[in-house]
Amino acid sequence: MNDNYTKNCFNNILKAKSVYDVAIKSPTQFASKISSKINNKIFIKREDLQPVFSFKLRGAYNKISKLKNVRHIVAASAGNHAQGVAMTCKKLKIESSIVMPSTTPSIKVNAVKKLGSKVILFGDTYDDAYKFASNFAKTNNYDFVHPYDDLDVIAGQGTIAIELLDQMKQHPDYIFIPVGGGGLLAGIGVYLKTINPKIKIIAVEAEDSACFNLAYKNGKPTALKHVGIFADGVAVKKIGTKTFRLTKNLVDHSLTVSTDEICSSIKDLYDETRIIAEPAGALSLAGAKKYLQTHNIVDKNIATILCGANMNFDRLRHVSERADIGESSEVILGVTIDEKPGSFKKFCSIIGKRAITEFNYRYSDNTDAQVFVGIRTTKGMSERKDIIAKLKKAKYKCYDLTNNEMAKLHIRYMVGGPSANAENERIYRFMFPEKPGELLSFLNNIGSRWNISLFHYRNHGADFGRVLIGLQVKQTEISKLERHINGLKYEFFDETNNISYKQFLK
Repeated sequence: MNDNYTKNCFNNILKAKSVYDVAIKSPTQFASKISSKINNKIFIKREDLQPVFSFKLRGAYNKISKLKNVRHIVAASAGNHAQGVAMTCKKLKIESSIVMPSTTPSIKVNAVKKLGSKVILFGDTYDDAYKFASNFAKTNNYDFVHPYDDLDVIAGQGTIAIELLDQMKQHPDYIFIPVGGGGLLAGIGVYLKTINPKIKIIAVEAEDSACFNLAYKNGKPTALKHVGIFADGVAVKKIGTKTFRLTKNLVDHSLTVSTDEICSSIKDLYDETRIIAEPAGALSLAGAKKYLQTHNIVDKNIATILCGANMNFDRLRHVSERADIGESSEVILGVTIDEKPGSFKKFCSIIGKRAITEFNYRYSDNTDAQVFVGIRTTKGMSERKDIIAKLKKAKYKCYDLTNNEMAKLHIRYMVGGPSANAENERIYRFMFPEKPGELLSFLNNIGSRWNISLFHYRNHGADFGRVLIGLQVKQTEISKLERHINGLKYEFFDETNNISYKQFLK
């Protein structure tokens, strides 16, 4: 903590008082319900209450307000930085253009437009938008404002830490900080570790966009091969150079959380505050819940950051479906039961007085019935294991599908039995940017060389469309098919050996 780079950052944070020209000193709220639930004192820094519903306004204003002879500002953003830049430029009467990925939730795009900035939609990810914005700024000799890898932006975000320590009666024992490009982590981390090195800093990322975690392990910024964008506010392929330099020796632990765990924390935050956090906004709490439980930590002061609440309404269906699994209050099973009268009643008697949340079945043959079932639980993993043990003791063939992504996204909506005519079938799960016309584009790219024997697509209200497809491919053609698929732009998974496919559809 004694290097000049870190000292300069700390001093810049102390000087970043201009942020309050546009930002508020957001409250730090004690979360009584969540605290009781996880046996620690949980505090939530409410950055969702900022005028643009996220912390990004701080860094944007601190940066832009210092620029001289500004003609036009350009920024690239998945949404929240864009709104911060747009509001700043509106206040300072500066023209601005914001480049956003075409997958950006409409609530963020519309908010930027209403603030007076020109919006340019380009690419499927933040990195696509960033490259375009950088070239656009250079070509036109405009000022480019980076969303995280800029010392003035970092200093602006660091003002959160000043407020946090002023608002808490005691310093936190742990703080869980969501990470995208690392600007928030750097600003808060530098200030807190300078004031009190004993505060434990835990970096939290979505498991499908964990660029800091990868850099943390490798000791240097390293690009991810793929970036999932359910948590679009932190969907960054590579951690910032400046942010990583400031944080690599400050962070005590780095962890990742699943989509289900994020959705569970969105529900927790709603129950506590009646606010609907965006996925990135719930990252901090999701990380805290996971870390505190796995490390058996109790009775500590825990700080979390609700960093944003720019959530598209149509994504709530997906969040609601996944929240119960994320908080271990639902188990999903694939069970083989006898195909005869009374079998369902017998099955339910073994389950006991538990709520069945889902039951999917279709007649297949005269001996066995394949059932896809969801069961409400109250005691987490121990109850899940108990249910499975009781079913196996009763001689049921039973598969735990609770963490099976294909089963949760597709199979639960497709339980209709196998097809006798689907010979030489191979199953693939694809992801593609969710935008008008993209499903047709996907089908055109797959082509018509191989017959489609199975297809499931459902709009989940998320930024990526998800397709499960079966293709009839002769053994001699498999290598050609795989070369073709690998040449496409889509992320995909070979699910031919997935147990839920074998049980319900093969």
